[in-house]
Amino acid sequence: MPTDLRALIAKYDSLVEESGDPNNQSRLAEIGEAISELDPKVVIAKQIVSLEDQLKDNRELSQGNDELANLARAEIYDLESQIASLHAELASLETSPDSEQDRRPAIVEFRAGAGGDEAKIWSADLERMYKRFAEIQGLKYELLEEGTYLFSGHPSDPTLPQGAYGLLKWESGVHRVQRVPATESQGRIHTSTASVAVLPKVDPQKITVRDEDLEWQFFRAGGHGGQNVNKVSTAVRLIHKPTGITTVSSQERYQQRNREICLDFLRSKLWEIQEEERIAKLEATRRSAVGRGSRAEKIRTYNYPQNRVTDHRVGLSWHNLESILEGDLTDLLFSLNQEINKDTT
Repeated sequence: MPTDLRALIAKYDSLVEESGDPNNQSRLAEIGEAISELDPKVVIAKQIVSLEDQLKDNRELSQGNDELANLARAEIYDLESQIASLHAELASLETSPDSEQDRRPAIVEFRAGAGGDEAKIWSADLERMYKRFAEIQGLKYELLEEGTYLFSGHPSDPTLPQGAYGLLKWESGVHRVQRVPATESQGRIHTSTASVAVLPKVDPQKITVRDEDLEWQFFRAGGHGGQNVNKVSTAVRLIHKPTGITTVSSQERYQQRNREICLDFLRSKLWEIQEEERIAKLEATRRSAVGRGSRAEKIRTYNYPQNRVTDHRVGLSWHNLESILEGDLTDLLFSLNQEINKDTT
């Protein structure tokens, strides 16, 4: 087995072992992210190792003249072909910047739009939908701040993009609902909206943040978290002076963890600005077919009377609204990614 595959698997196993050590509690998020990034590579590496073991056995068996030797020789070509294909797939994971970005965790923000209280309810419904989807697919999610979550890991369905950001990035935009609100006594259909913003959790090495550009503010958090949160200034507000971007975190009990979350928010928002500038310089190519996924762009309508969900970017509709809202997004996301990839290649 090549040394690089051996080292890759050993590193992954070591990280998994570290994640189960109580002494590493403060590093769980960092370790979890490292495991998440290695996951797709290790899956392929282990497949290669298994196939190479089979190939070795078949070559030994093929030395004879009996029927078993003939069968072994017949399988050698197929095994070699599979191994070559997996090596190519592993190489593409190592060299593709887009693929690397897609495999990163995703910061997902939910915000109520037009529609008053019904818009707030709809925003909460969308939160629940994506959390249920994560549970179904074995993804992890963590509440960072009210209405903001960190999704990480890889979906169990191999037909879906194998990374949280790559899986959810096309969900950015305005989600419109048409239904009779529970508070509507006349039975009239209302239209409300909520926005979803999906950003990658950016590698600190990819976005430079200078200490002199940061203004830190600390204050006492309210609400949940126990006496420590309420009596000690654990909550953090971070202001990026050059851009005016402000990020806040008060969910964690420890100030250092809230500082890390604020920096993660800031890097992702700075990445978003850079990405918008990059896209603005491009001609009408890749992303023009599906829009930019901005918060202001209406991407999807959920129509209760017609039991219909329509994605306006690709013109596809699904007629199982209830199950979709219960987290059954596999078919929708698979079809959406297929259409987007078809339109942008």
